Amino acid sequence: SASETTAPLPRPPRVPRATARGGDSFRCPRLAAVPRHQSPANLGLPALRPSLAAGRWRITGDGGSQGRLRFPSVECAGGQVKDKVLEMSSTVPKSSNIFWHDCPVGKSDRQKLLKQKGCVVWITGLSGSGKSTLACTLGRELHTRGKLAYVLDGDNLRHGLNKDLGFKAEDRVENIRRVGEVAKLFADAGLVCIASLISPYRRDRESCRAMMSDNSFIEVFLNMSLELCEARDPKGLYKLARAGKIKGFTGIDDPYEPPLNCEIEIKEVDGVCPSPSDMAGQVVTYLEEKGYLHE
Repeated sequence: SASETTAPLPRPPRVPRATARGGDSFRCPRLAAVPRHQSPANLGLPALRPSLAAGRWRITGDGGSQGRLRFPSVECAGGQVKDKVLEMSSTVPKSSNIFWHDCPVGKSDRQKLLKQKGCVVWITGLSGSGKSTLACTLGRELHTRGKLAYVLDGDNLRHGLNKDLGFKAEDRVENIRRVGEVAKLFADAGLVCIASLISPYRRDRESCRAMMSDNSFIEVFLNMSLELCEARDPKGLYKLARAGKIKGFTGIDDPYEPPLNCEIEIKEVDGVCPSPSDMAGQVVTYLEEKGYLHE
């Protein structure tokens, strides 16, 4: 059902009827005209229109069926524009009038076909800790066992899916969110999805875990010291970061938050990173014990 928020305001300046009801533009003092093709509805916002009660503006819209939602309230009083928003669950889509469509072939059917169980193996750690090496070695090991896996590598995804994102905090958040959604789809298809990303913020990794309703998110923490990773520096990034040529580099001038309750932790031994095959072996053993490699 429609939800409404009203705010008492002085009567706004006169607006042509067609304009106020979704015509070519919507104007109020100090608020730029919004072209029709960028109307609030097209931007995923509820439509604005004058209330029948004098001196009020009303925002109406579909409250949706998921999460908590409060629509924005825009005030035009004395030439001031105030945006009172913000409490919307990330699970609530911007678009309304959309519905989930179930298909007759589900995850369990695909798992029976593949004779394995879909899951996400999320590998996190500092740059240079061996994430990509572990991901590729694990993928090869599963392939030799006749198990279908797919690697989502953080750097590779920035050449395509995430090429529009930088390394600011908000871009990092969106980067992880997108990868989490894609990984969820691969797991739903019945694959072992191996995601290899620094993913420095604990909150973002936990958000990806929360996407998996059947607890099939396996966090693998490559617990290698900064000293070891910087000494290895396979891409020369630490050197650039120390020289100030890269800003916001994880471990140097941006934090890394280690997992608190990961499923697998792989540590360095006497200052040396374990071999790729040893690390992959630990993950394969876990997958076998938890029943992911057989239906």
